Amino acid sequence: MADNDDAAKKQRTALVLGGGGLAGIGWEIGVLHGLARAGADTTGADLIVGTSAGSVVGAQLTSGLLTLSELYDRQLADPEGEVPAGMGPTVLARYLWGVLRSRDAEAYGARMGRLALAARTEPEELRRAVFAERLLTHQWPESRRLVVTAVDAATGVFHAFDRESGVNLLDAVGASCAVPGVWPPVTIDGRRFIDGGVRSSTNADLAAGYGTVVIVAPITVGGGPVPSARAQASRLAAAGARVVLITPDRAARRAFGRNVLDPARRAPSARAGLAQAAAHTEAVRAIWRG
Repeated sequence: MADNDDAAKKQRTALVLGGGGLAGIGWEIGVLHGLARAGADTTGADLIVGTSAGSVVGAQLTSGLLTLSELYDRQLADPEGEVPAGMGPTVLARYLWGVLRSRDAEAYGARMGRLALAARTEPEELRRAVFAERLLTHQWPESRRLVVTAVDAATGVFHAFDRESGVNLLDAVGASCAVPGVWPPVTIDGRRFIDGGVRSSTNADLAAGYGTVVIVAPITVGGGPVPSARAQASRLAAAGARVVLITPDRAARRAFGRNVLDPARRAPSARAGLAQAAAHTEAVRAIWRG
């Protein structure tokens, strides 16, 4: 039975959506919209893995309530009234120090958890209200598997939430986007959770065993216990998967600017993603149909 399950899995497709703030959300939707317009629509993947920004995109894609074109148009809306956030030099230094001093991903996650728990941020309930409005639905999709990643702030243990986990989609996405030092950890069943990007910007290893994998990764770097998007893509390919990794080109990086958490970067990033999609259409079409 296990062999049959593995064989079936290898025939299936996975779409991995990485973290990257509000700019990353816009860019990912732009890329996916551009691919779909050119006949390389990946949004019907059997598995969608969403980390941080990617969890928002994954939840929106699987809601079935708006088309990709409509989701793209939402990214172009005037961000008036939205307040930008950002990571100051002290927080960034804590991130770097944590990478250098942590022996593995759990140790790094626990360090970032301590940072998140001690940080002075807006109240958790206010942040939850933001996601309640941002998400199109608070229900997990029934027809496809959506996985949303987060890290336990106290232990650094990685969690992959899905429909079977018993966790509300709203809370799962909120946890996945809880950037340490910027946003408050999210409480789920009495435990506090932080951004899934603490373990990996993509967590593409969750697509292991799937035959075809497209990874859309706004953040490409890794270091120490945190694997890069390229390293995870290479491991999947070495295991026999057909993999396309899409990362921001020069124009997209300019569109991101210095602060990916600034709502004003969303629209230019979406436009950059739409323009960049053309460079990846043939590669995606080749493996998605093949």
